[in-house]
Amino acid sequence: MKYSTVIPAILLMATTSAFSALQKTISIIPVPVSAQFTNHGPFTITAETTIGYSGKAKDKAEQLAGMLRPATGFALKVKPSLAKGQSIRLVLEETAGSIPPEGYVLSVAPDRIQITASSEAGLFSGCQSLLQLLPVEIYQKTSVKNIHWTVWAMDIRDYPRFGWRGAMLDVARYYLPKAFILKFIDTLAMHKMNSLQLHLTDDQGWRIEIKKYPKLTEVGAWRKESLVGHYRDRPHQFDGKKHGGFYTQEDIREIVAYARERHVNIVPEIEMPGHTQAAIASYPHLGNTKEKLPVHTLWGVNPNIVNANESTILFFQDVLTEVLELFPSPFIHIGGDEAPKKQWKASADAQSRIKALGLQDEHELQSYFIKRMDTFLAAKGRRLIGWDEILEGGLAPGATVMSWRGESGGIKAAQMGHDVVMAPTTYTYFDYYQSLEKDRPLAIGGFLPLEKVYGYDPVTKSLTKEQAQHILGTQGQIWTEYISTPQKAEYMGFPRLTALAEVAWTPREKKDYAGFIDRFKVHGKRFDFLGVNYHKHSLDIVNQ
Repeated sequence: MKYSTVIPAILLMATTSAFSALQKTISIIPVPVSAQFTNHGPFTITAETTIGYSGKAKDKAEQLAGMLRPATGFALKVKPSLAKGQSIRLVLEETAGSIPPEGYVLSVAPDRIQITASSEAGLFSGCQSLLQLLPVEIYQKTSVKNIHWTVWAMDIRDYPRFGWRGAMLDVARYYLPKAFILKFIDTLAMHKMNSLQLHLTDDQGWRIEIKKYPKLTEVGAWRKESLVGHYRDRPHQFDGKKHGGFYTQEDIREIVAYARERHVNIVPEIEMPGHTQAAIASYPHLGNTKEKLPVHTLWGVNPNIVNANESTILFFQDVLTEVLELFPSPFIHIGGDEAPKKQWKASADAQSRIKALGLQDEHELQSYFIKRMDTFLAAKGRRLIGWDEILEGGLAPGATVMSWRGESGGIKAAQMGHDVVMAPTTYTYFDYYQSLEKDRPLAIGGFLPLEKVYGYDPVTKSLTKEQAQHILGTQGQIWTEYISTPQKAEYMGFPRLTALAEVAWTPREKKDYAGFIDRFKVHGKRFDFLGVNYHKHSLDIVNQ
């Protein structure tokens, strides 16, 4: 809700009959499970307001003080108590079984605001809702004068529908600066999204430092030029400019720590056996031919995949060993998609390995490759996740499937008793066009308007209630073949990721697209203050 300097006085005069109208002005995204105004009065944050906390909530209390300080200019005192008086209170009750792990209860009265949760993640979610109840100027990065930081008395009870509420950011096709990744994490966190998959390796670039194999970044992080225009345009045109970059292990540690403070899990993706030409360019023995390959400069499905020799499997396990040291994520993504088998069919080594292992064909050889990674990760206490092609040739016992080629792979995996993250192109690929404007920037193709994203339901009717429990959630993809800057990544991602956040958090029966649009008219102003370059015409586009 946004209040001018005179609104608090008006609100004090509000009658019960006005509450239903006022309720429509709650512009929280994603919309809470339950939110009701109470017939009391407003709470206004002033320089004298304190933030009290109980239990182990000190870090969250100090974090909230830091969130409020830039725009208000108030250095609010944080106290280890819930003493009476005009205060904001954070109550961490780890035994509060009635509040789901990431849920919270937010109660506002004239003398206090209280956020109660059973976890730090829940407290953080409650703080994000509190920020969205304040005037939009709270997202200013510098102090704002003549604003009443007021919230009307209300009770909110809120918790997520799904445990996996994510986004995937492709930093392999185009290197994106660390500063942008940190900003992107902030933007995800304000929407209560809790997972960021970093697509760190591909044919066109290797973006993570691996100390045992330095050539992966010395060679693999750099390509001589990039495609200009669309891949389908002929002849292909290139910009003639060297492109590249990578994240040092220290960069990764900083990103992971920054995300952890905001309760966002960073899921690393190391592609194998396909989309690996940057690795082959760095270490040619990984390939199937004797040809020395460059880091790839074209997009699309690439026939050059790594071989399935034992030495190559051990190479990637060495890589994953260092990845595990950097990322505490329970899930490690190994790609597994778009791996043409033509080179394996022509390879004497691959055919000999198929025969020696008693496999039927090249698909089973890829399955063997993935199962080796599954066993390796499981021994380290981690879980393998891959794109739905990992179903081909037999699914690894502990694998989780990320279903992108529609929902059929996810449905099949769930029916087999495997966990699934729904990420179908038809609803979650944000490299698709989002409008039909003539001057729209270049994209890979397709058309995915905001309304269609909002209408998505990750749980299909073909699943039984038990099978549906395997749907962990959903994730939006920002592939960057045609996204070379942070500004365009935001333009393509938002507000579609905002819509997906509500899909992932809010109960299905509480979703309302018209209400979402009304709330986003306020939310867009928050983006303006945060400097998020969202697509401003999305609100005018209907599903087609």
